[in-house]
Amino acid sequence: MSVRVLIVDDQALFREALATLLEVQPGIEVVGEAADGEQAVRLCAELRPDVALMDLRMPVLDGIAATRRLRAEQPGVRVLALTTFDDDEDVFAALRAGAVGYLLKDVSSTRLVEALVAAKRGESVLQPSVAAKVVARVAQLPEEPRTRPQPLVTPLSERELEVVRLLADGHSNREIAKALFLAEGTVKNLVTSVLSKLQVRDRTQAALRARELGLF
Repeated sequence: MSVRVLIVDDQALFREALATLLEVQPGIEVVGEAADGEQAVRLCAELRPDVALMDLRMPVLDGIAATRRLRAEQPGVRVLALTTFDDDEDVFAALRAGAVGYLLKDVSSTRLVEALVAAKRGESVLQPSVAAKVVARVAQLPEEPRTRPQPLVTPLSERELEVVRLLADGHSNREIAKALFLAEGTVKNLVTSVLSKLQVRDRTQAALRARELGLF
C-alpha cells in the first residue's frame, strides 16, 4: 500500500520539484501541496494523507503550530519535518509539537522515501545531527533515582548493541545493513528485537532508553 503524502512548504518551486521527485518513487503518492500551515491543516482534513512533509518556517501558520494542530485535530496524520535548519530550538519545538521525524532538505531521495515509509508506521526518523542533539539533551538531564530504569530482563546481544548504537546516530536500516555487512531484512528483525527488549515503540525511544541504561 502506498504512502499518501502532503507536501507543505511556502516555496512553490521547491514544492513542485519535491512532488516531481516523489511521484516517480514506488510506493509514494503525492496527494496535495500546501503553501502554509493553515492550508496544510485544511488539506489534511480533506485529503487524509498518511504523512505531512512539513517545512517549519512559513507565513500565516508556521510548521510547528500546524504540527500541534494536526496532532490535536488529525492524529492519524504523521508529521515529518523537512527543513533547512537544525538548531536546537526548532528541533525540540517540532518534536514536542508531535512531529515523528526531523530531516534536513539536503537529505537524499532514498533516505527521504525510507523516512516517509517509516513515518507512516509511526516510527521516528531523525537526521543524524538531530539524533545526536536529542541524545545529548537526554544526557544533560539530572538523574532521578526514583525513576532510574531497571536492567533489561533479556539483555541485548552484541549484534543488537551494534545496531542500537548505529540507530542512535540516525542511520536507516539500509545504512546499518551496509555498515554491519548484513541483509536489510536481518537488520529489520534486529531492530524489532531491540524495540521489544527495550520495551519501546520506536527508534528514537530505543536510542534514549539505551542511553539511560548506559549501553553506549
